[in-house]
Amino acid sequence: MDKFTTHQYDVVIIGAGGAGLRAAIEASAQGAKTAIICKSLLGKAHTVMAEGGVAASLGNVDDRDNWQTHFRDTMKGGKYLNQWRMAELHAQESPDRVNELEEWGAVFDRTKKGKILQRNFGGHTYPRLAHVGDRTGLELLRTLQDRGVHAGIDVFMEYTVRKILKEDGTVSGCVAYQRETGQFSVFNAKAVVIATGGTGRCWEVTSNSWEYTADGHALAMWAGADLMDMEFVQFHPTGMMWPPSVKGTLITEGVRGEGGILKNSEGKRFMFDNVPDMFMGDYAETEEEANGWVKAVVAGKIPKERRPPELLTRDVVARAIRREVLAGRGAPHGGVYLDIATRRPAEEIKKKLPSMYHQFKQLADVDITKEPMEVGPTCHYTMGGVKVDPETQESTIPGLFACGEVAAGLHGANRLGGNSLSDLLVFGKRAGEHASKFAAGRSDFPRVNENDVNDLLKESLKPFNESDGENPYAISEDLQKMMQLNVGIVRTESELQFALEEIKKLRVRAATTKVGGNVQFNPGWHLALDLNNMLDISEVVAKAALLRQESRGAHTREDYPNSEDDWGDVNLVVNGRGESVEVEKKPLAKPPAELQELLNK
Repeated sequence: MDKFTTHQYDVVIIGAGGAGLRAAIEASAQGAKTAIICKSLLGKAHTVMAEGGVAASLGNVDDRDNWQTHFRDTMKGGKYLNQWRMAELHAQESPDRVNELEEWGAVFDRTKKGKILQRNFGGHTYPRLAHVGDRTGLELLRTLQDRGVHAGIDVFMEYTVRKILKEDGTVSGCVAYQRETGQFSVFNAKAVVIATGGTGRCWEVTSNSWEYTADGHALAMWAGADLMDMEFVQFHPTGMMWPPSVKGTLITEGVRGEGGILKNSEGKRFMFDNVPDMFMGDYAETEEEANGWVKAVVAGKIPKERRPPELLTRDVVARAIRREVLAGRGAPHGGVYLDIATRRPAEEIKKKLPSMYHQFKQLADVDITKEPMEVGPTCHYTMGGVKVDPETQESTIPGLFACGEVAAGLHGANRLGGNSLSDLLVFGKRAGEHASKFAAGRSDFPRVNENDVNDLLKESLKPFNESDGENPYAISEDLQKMMQLNVGIVRTESELQFALEEIKKLRVRAATTKVGGNVQFNPGWHLALDLNNMLDISEVVAKAALLRQESRGAHTREDYPNSEDDWGDVNLVVNGRGESVEVEKKPLAKPPAELQELLNK
């Protein structure tokens, strides 16, 4: 054990995005000695990419909004595969969490009466997203970070966690290494919260930052925790398509929320032809009606008209864009056109969408106040993750909690925009609260198994000892391209079977990955270790997608194009406790009568 630095904490949080910070703040407030371990620098978390706003039924712009409508929208957007209790708690508690954030210093845009301003977003019945221009995630992260630092929480920056430790089936801590020095550390803890975000770097075109290599999903599965809903991977409809260096970079849904429209290369506004039956009646059927809605919103009035079809749920819009491109009606670089320039005055665009204006001006030399953007689907969010208790966020392993994107249940088959930020606030708080309670119930620190730690060290250093092996970057690139082609927006049985065979081959190649140099400042070594997460979770996604023989939400099977009743009450649960990954059907818990009646309206 003298090879390691050892630390002891009541609660250890893995991840310093919004979910991790909110969990740490709550755990510390409950009296737990708390630490955060983050893969990057504090403040660099991917939460900043949630630009459009945080969804909460404050009713500041349209007083008809309430938690019941937010609950219904969330369930409908998730195609009713959501864990109903999580959706209920989320809708009920989001307003309190947003108001709390404001009390802590968050600066939101304002209505004329001085209330927090809210904007329209896809799938939400009323304007519900509290926002700061198009930089909401950044403001949320800044506020939580400031609160956390002053709470005296210890932060271990640029550390990567490689293993969750257990004693007698209960969490005893984790093992991490410092990315700069290669030095390993053991964190002995009474409770651990995973808040590591998603899995987007397993795909070639993604809005996700470099940290999103499926760390938390893999750590939980390797520890024996169940994963759920892993077939549901959201492709955001609007990512940048050009230049190649920034392909996949997110374009906030706020552009469409402010009146932006989608057109194909023929100049046709094609979303009117892509409204699914379940949304008929909710969205405008003519351009005149859609334009009337925008005019009312711009004027600060409550629209009498129905919402424009560009504000359909993300899965619907992404598939519609793909359809136009495949039909030969796409833009030059494989996307379609998103036009805000002809919809709003230039100064309003710069005021409402400052980040988007600067992003396109600096990265693509496009002035969005004068010309349209070229956009296309980009891998954005993982609905699936660690199976948790809705009330406590505890996984199926005692003492191991999860919150934010790494946790499953709230979003069902498809997440609504804006629900990610309120998700991490509501369930980050709950995870921190219950992790601290769990820790308080353990009188002594659990024992750390030295053999587990030493085995991990040997395995981690193996790439330095290989005499003949491949560069990890080549394997990573091949995995990403393969997943993009075969486990992307639309899947088929043959493509998924091919993906699983390719993952087997990639796993053989990764087993002998070779890196040069030493453990200091070695990004090749870091990627060689991350390949284990990416391969295991890619296999899980492909297996779950193969088993679900229907199309629902973000999971589209070209060979099973319809949503089937016998799949409408089934979650797919991944059990990683055996020698191989097994995916099982589990019945979905039904909401109580009063909530079911609400959904039936």
